[in-house]
Amino acid sequence: MKNILNNIPQKILVVKPSSLGDVIHSLPFLNALHLRFPDAEIHWVIARGFEQIIAKHPMITKVWIIDKDRWKKLRLLGRTAAELKFIFRALKNEHYDLAVDLQGLFRSGLLIKASNATVRIGFKEAREGSRFFYTHKVEGGRDIHAVDRYLKIAAELGCNISNPTFPMPNIEETENVKDIKQGVGRYSVIIPGARKEANKWLAERYADLVRQLKKNFLVIGSRADVDLGKTIEELSGGFARSIAGETNLIELCSIIKDADYVVSNDTGPMHIALAYSVPVVAIFGPANPARTGPYGSGHVVVQSGLDCAPCYKRRCSDPKCMTAITVDMVYDAVVKRFQEER
Repeated sequence: MKNILNNIPQKILVVKPSSLGDVIHSLPFLNALHLRFPDAEIHWVIARGFEQIIAKHPMITKVWIIDKDRWKKLRLLGRTAAELKFIFRALKNEHYDLAVDLQGLFRSGLLIKASNATVRIGFKEAREGSRFFYTHKVEGGRDIHAVDRYLKIAAELGCNISNPTFPMPNIEETENVKDIKQGVGRYSVIIPGARKEANKWLAERYADLVRQLKKNFLVIGSRADVDLGKTIEELSGGFARSIAGETNLIELCSIIKDADYVVSNDTGPMHIALAYSVPVVAIFGPANPARTGPYGSGHVVVQSGLDCAPCYKRRCSDPKCMTAITVDMVYDAVVKRFQEER
């Protein structure tokens, strides 16, 4: 695909509503796009709950927040229809020159089509028929890291993708974060939650790991991870403090960026760490680190090596690929990577 842009775009729409990890993965695309078209307005469609990551981003001119989860509820169909009608009209009135669909689902394709942009680009393998809304299609591939997949579209737009960079937003430390960090000293972070149940390593094993490492840890997560955090704290021998459910997304970023390192399941906040160049020891079971593992050098992935993985299951009645990962395996990975004393 050559010369797909007849003119330098003045206004660009990017559709990447979710999830948290995927939004982080798309930041190198944003950086490359901004460097290629520094004078263009870049607008971004994002799902409610993730907007803090890009709300005040210096590379983004306007943020469109959608309630995509609410759109799935049939009892709210009337309200959803009204919202869609409004956003479709509003997007069309923006007169975009270029629209990019990084999500590749039916609803994102609809938004791209509604923009009425001269050039509408997405992936050939996009799902739910969304590719039929594009004027141009790029073969992203399946067994490729999400960051590199998104950058393929950037390359087709003439961007330099030789140095992928994660432009995280500037954040100010809140009083809540200052209170959390007070008296903690140096610390590392544990992220025991995950959107997919099958991706979770046992809380008791995280606690055992902390006891063996004898190092200060903050356990982070959403309100859904409060019980996991409490379990780890209670069994950690005093080396872990759980703040799960006590921070918003930006405060979570502030906690992660100052950590010595992070031990985590495959989950969105893990990718915040790599964006801030914080080393990660990632525990992977049914997920494929080639697609969604910590991007870049200096990170470690711990896997069981079982033939059934990766299976990409959200839930599993016998998650052998996770239970086969022992505390000693993760402990040895941490010690080897960070030269922790035994």
